[in-house]
Amino acid sequence: MPDTSKTSQQRAESKWLSKSAAQTRGSDKKEVQFHYDISNDFFKLWQDPNQVYSCAYFEKPDYTLEQAQMAKIDLSLGKLGLQPGMTMLDIGCGWGATIMRAVERYDVNVIGLTLSENQKKHIEDHWFANSTSKRNMEVRLQPWEEFDGQVDRVVSIGAFEHFGFNKYDDYFKKTFNWMPDDGVQMLHTIIIPEDEEIKAKKLPLTMSNVRFIKFIMDEIYPGGRLPLGSMVKAHAVKAGFTVTREQHLQPHYVRTLDTWASNLESKKDEAIEITNEEIYERFLKYLKGCADLFRDGYTDVCQFTLEKSPA
Repeated sequence: MPDTSKTSQQRAESKWLSKSAAQTRGSDKKEVQFHYDISNDFFKLWQDPNQVYSCAYFEKPDYTLEQAQMAKIDLSLGKLGLQPGMTMLDIGCGWGATIMRAVERYDVNVIGLTLSENQKKHIEDHWFANSTSKRNMEVRLQPWEEFDGQVDRVVSIGAFEHFGFNKYDDYFKKTFNWMPDDGVQMLHTIIIPEDEEIKAKKLPLTMSNVRFIKFIMDEIYPGGRLPLGSMVKAHAVKAGFTVTREQHLQPHYVRTLDTWASNLESKKDEAIEITNEEIYERFLKYLKGCADLFRDGYTDVCQFTLEKSPA
């Protein structure tokens, strides 16, 4: 006899993971600041020197975290077909490493969007103030919903998770319309497995996993949600994009998260002095728990290359 109660539980949990956020609006400004404006000094303790807060790319096994983060940035920018004089929009630009790499390596104009006042100040005071480039460099404290303009390329690394499912159509429609006919977008986001993948990998969907993901959405990224890969592609295609490449970086995020957790743990006293013990414990739980989710296959991270007019 099949264990029908377990099957029902798995079905319910899978539904929660993939559909519960459909009724949410995504993260608003206050919720984003709740996370990113804790303290720049706190994040500096465990991130790489450029403060890149997303999955690194350990292209070579002996890479340091700093080298792997730059490799990820180069991997991302290399998919855009950037040319000197173009304008690149970075949605969710973080502490600015990606837009500055684009300026320095590709000689482009850049616009970064963030909802974090700390990030905006860091970009202006650290990156822009010390740059010798003559290109236009701008960072705005502005949600993508309010952006209005024309750009040549769009990159978004680790911001899509903050959007509510009900905003996907609007997001892809806007980014499509902001670019010329040869426009390209590179979207980097965490995703959760499809039901078919869960069955193929024989992943046990336990309540502890569901509770941990809920912990992330409630206490780490309020309002944030994780999409299915098929959702990303379906909404992008609906807006007119062609998905020309899909690159998964799951093992790279395991190593990234393990490194961040180790760094934070080794700086425990400093972290508590800068913030408090509650924040230290919350982030350590988050980093270690996420590493396990990626390690076990419950979450993945993927780069989607979206083109308006593929060759």
